[in-house]
Amino acid sequence: MSSATNIVVVDNGGGLIKAGLGGERDPSAVLPNCLYRPPSSKKWVHLDPSAEPDLTSAAARRPMDRGYLINPELEREIWAHLFSSVLRISPSQSSLLLTEPLFTLPSIQRSLDELVFEDFNFRSLYVAHPPSLVHLYEATRRPSSRAHCSLVLDSGFSFTHASPVLHNFTLNYAVRRIDLGGKALTNHLKDLVSFRSVNVMEETFIIDHVKESLCFVSLDVPRDLSLARTASKDNLFRATYVLPDGVTHTKGFVKHPHQARRFLALSNPSLVADREIHDHHLQQTDNNVDLTKNEFDLTNERFLVPEMLFRPADLGMNQAGIAECIVRAVNACHPHLHPVLYESIILTGGNTLFPQFAERLEKELRPLVPDDYNVKITAQEDPILGVWRGGSLLASSPDFEAMCVTKSEYEELGSARCRKRFFH
Repeated sequence: MSSATNIVVVDNGGGLIKAGLGGERDPSAVLPNCLYRPPSSKKWVHLDPSAEPDLTSAAARRPMDRGYLINPELEREIWAHLFSSVLRISPSQSSLLLTEPLFTLPSIQRSLDELVFEDFNFRSLYVAHPPSLVHLYEATRRPSSRAHCSLVLDSGFSFTHASPVLHNFTLNYAVRRIDLGGKALTNHLKDLVSFRSVNVMEETFIIDHVKESLCFVSLDVPRDLSLARTASKDNLFRATYVLPDGVTHTKGFVKHPHQARRFLALSNPSLVADREIHDHHLQQTDNNVDLTKNEFDLTNERFLVPEMLFRPADLGMNQAGIAECIVRAVNACHPHLHPVLYESIILTGGNTLFPQFAERLEKELRPLVPDDYNVKITAQEDPILGVWRGGSLLASSPDFEAMCVTKSEYEELGSARCRKRFFH
């Protein structure tokens, strides 16, 4: 293998595919892992984020459900577009580093291997678990005597995992999972908005954007609920979202971004002046356009939606919240690892982008952790790209070729025997 440029790195998430060449800092493409169909069309098409299509009432077909591949034919179609039109690579001349969710069933692993070797003819494959790639990336960024061990909290589109990692190996027996991710949060927000304001049950893409633009994690839920009940217009949490009208604007947006950030004053008044919400599509409206028929207000929904991750039981779900999930994962490990894991918690996945996520998690964890242990939480610089960057780093290591399974080995030994190499 001549160089890392022959290695394609694909973080195949339930919501987004991150793909590019090994050795690069950032992926060349970040695409939704789905096909969509506008209401005006009968055809399912690929989403091109740079084209900013009108996604009002668009339907989506996804090859993944709850994080696992259930429709290999649809995934083949999405990958074919990705490799030929977006990355413009020749799979038969390339190796593939592919991420796979923890606890993937052998039948799904076989389907993936068939896609890689039989449909696309990649010359070799390495399969990695996301937590070990996140650990690898962060360990190179903060080299210290304790960087051999971390607890990766990955909260993405389909679910949330608390995974202890030791020497780049995920300790599967200790991993704890919450069956809640970004998709469930968006659906909950759809329910709340449809019940209180306007029917948005068909507007998955738009409500995703509302969630990413306006939701945040509360540091004190009883206080914030009581503040949100204030009827006055000066409600700290009130934010207005303008729906697309298909004429003057095809994307929805936040009407008064500076007002949408006022909640930050509760914890740190100095933040309000200069902090931008992580979504870069916020914009001011033209005062001459009457948008009142096409907009809705959010108040307590903004923090009640992410609250699901911390208190699933409040929604009638028989699951532990994030803090308890971390404690259970740590307790499943050898006692010698406990203090090290608590002081090296790494946050990754799109849900960790909610403002105040890390602060709330620390507040919840502290009472559950022995007093003589430190709790240190590190938020990834870009939690959506963190897994991919770890994969890119691994792909550029001199040992990478030896770690892969080649097409001829797959043909000779079959999927199950080849798989044993990756996680032992």
